[in-house]
Amino acid sequence: MIRDLSYIAKDTNKFLKSYIKKQSKTELIRSMKYGLLPGGKKIRSKILIDVGKIFNLNYRSLIRVGAAVECIHAYSLIHDDLPCMDNDSIRRGKLSTHKKFGESTAVLAGNSLLTLAFEILSDKSLLLKENTKVKLINLISECSGHTGIAGGQYLDLNYERKKIIKKKIIDMQIKKTGKLFAFCCIAPAIISNKNKKVIRLFEKIGYEIGLLFQITDDLIDYKGIARKAGKKTKKDEKKGKATLISLLGYKNTIKYTSKIKNNILNKINYYGKKSESLKKTVLFIFEREK
Repeated sequence: MIRDLSYIAKDTNKFLKSYIKKQSKTELIRSMKYGLLPGGKKIRSKILIDVGKIFNLNYRSLIRVGAAVECIHAYSLIHDDLPCMDNDSIRRGKLSTHKKFGESTAVLAGNSLLTLAFEILSDKSLLLKENTKVKLINLISECSGHTGIAGGQYLDLNYERKKIIKKKIIDMQIKKTGKLFAFCCIAPAIISNKNKKVIRLFEKIGYEIGLLFQITDDLIDYKGIARKAGKKTKKDEKKGKATLISLLGYKNTIKYTSKIKNNILNKINYYGKKSESLKKTVLFIFEREK
């Protein structure tokens, strides 16, 4: 595992625990914390920090933005695991939120984490210009709703047991996973007030990193061990999920991920030594146990 990933995870969790502690004590807090913490490896936050290094941004501010991203990600996982969605009973090595607290509580906990992300980004303690905060909230909203995560999940469910062409599978996976990774790549450029050309470049990089992550996840599901993955594996084939593996086969999908990885590295090479951390994270995503 890349060395500083654990430090970013630790700092992100520390901030989230502190932020939630300041919230009004409601009956949903327990289930929210359960679905959010400890919260996996924090790959998305790592990408955000890596791109932030390219633009020399403040680490603490990026941790707060990353915490908002982790709230969005946790909300999506809680909802994805529901019986009406992917019906998964294990997540991150423990019972899914709906298995622990019930379906209705899981829905409400997920909704609450979604809105908590907007609270974090609009909080006065996040020392960014107000118009920058508005841009970030607008972008993360687009990445989370029908044009992003929710829309991608709809397509994922709708494509089950159907023959879907490559372009549509990639579009679905970019919405489901790539959009939030794109936010993590674009947000530092927005904070740095970069021009549209730079923002578009990092949007493409984010889409490709997200696609690489999702396809690698599919490869882990196809060949991985549940104990190491922290969730049940071999689910996609049973459910007839539309994946590149089901379309291209395992070996050709491995080749395709290698092509995506090279495309990403070629794009970020322009930034030289400043992009070293980002390169290491991309390679870590690519080399995850398949």
